[in-house]
Amino acid sequence: MSLRIVVTVKYVPDATGDRHFADDLTVDRDDVDGLLSELDEYAVEQALQIAENADDAEVTVLTVGPEDAKDALRKALSMGADKAIHVEDDDLHGTDAIGTSLVLAKAIEKAGYDLVVSGMASTDGTMGVVPALVAERLGVPQVTLLSEVSVEDGVVKGRRDGDAASEQLEASLPAVVSVTDQSGEARYPSFKGIMAAKKKPVESWDLSDLDIEAEEVGLDGAFTKVQTATERPARTAGTIVKDEGEGGKQLAEFLAGQKFI
Repeated sequence: MSLRIVVTVKYVPDATGDRHFADDLTVDRDDVDGLLSELDEYAVEQALQIAENADDAEVTVLTVGPEDAKDALRKALSMGADKAIHVEDDDLHGTDAIGTSLVLAKAIEKAGYDLVVSGMASTDGTMGVVPALVAERLGVPQVTLLSEVSVEDGVVKGRRDGDAASEQLEASLPAVVSVTDQSGEARYPSFKGIMAAKKKPVESWDLSDLDIEAEEVGLDGAFTKVQTATERPARTAGTIVKDEGEGGKQLAEFLAGQKFI
């Protein structure tokens, strides 16, 4: 029987871009380029390695997001995933982590799975709670923050590295795992992989396909909201010290005034 692996990925704003809040205090995604979350690339890589070591396996990438989120799916498909699922619905705008976990869990159940692989966190929200929330909703074990992961004889095993010690963990499938950025470099899509990705199936689902009501998600259904936000003040010109024999003294006085020394 084929090992069914679902990888949850997120389309995030480019951290190097100029990011802003929209009027409703959600991230203005129209004003900045997006991409596949770098931490999710590690999840795709580990899923592909597990599939390569299995007799028969299929890797599905799943994302929840706007139309442009398909770019994240295409990146994962070009890395080697077999197919993709895109959950898109206008009523999802402003959904928080709890609502996102509901949508992901419903989509994972509809897709069918043995193993769910996620990144340790998204690079925009950096909450790191979604894998645990998804596992709870699915009613399956979670083995999170792994720097090494493998599957054998219906059991997922992995190593979690802490500050003082490492733990060896395992759980029977079906299960949810998350991997860290120490799990191994993600492969770079080859030209062949990029061309092949264009022919791989991408399914599009909305909330009605998952039997989710609009009031369960979105900004109105969110448990967490941004109440206020203040734009970071513009950077001011620095202090220029001209060395005319007293430069060292002036520099020391400035550092002392800032309590750096």
